Amino acid sequence: MSLILQSIQVSILSMLVIFLVLGILIGVIKVLVHFLPYMAPPPPPPRAQAPVANASGSSQDDDHIAAIHAVLAHHLGKAPHEIQISNIQTL
Repeated sequence: MSLILQSIQVSILSMLVIFLVLGILIGVIKVLVHFLPYMAPPPPPPRAQAPVANASGSSQDDDHIAAIHAVLAHHLGKAPHEIQISNIQTL
């Protein structure tokens, strides 16, 4: 019978230690929140509109569209000439 009582005592002691540590953590977090409150970061500045391709057709935008076209064709498992991108919007 003493083994059962010892096992119960160890279980109760371990649960007390766990809840004591959790209580201490809650207290430490509350103290930290009181002294170091959370401040939301400032909102990002608004993004500028995408540049329009110039008359010669060479622009960084063209490179981005080509990359998007190639990735989309690969993802769909089709050849690049089989798909047509009609509209790209920035998010």
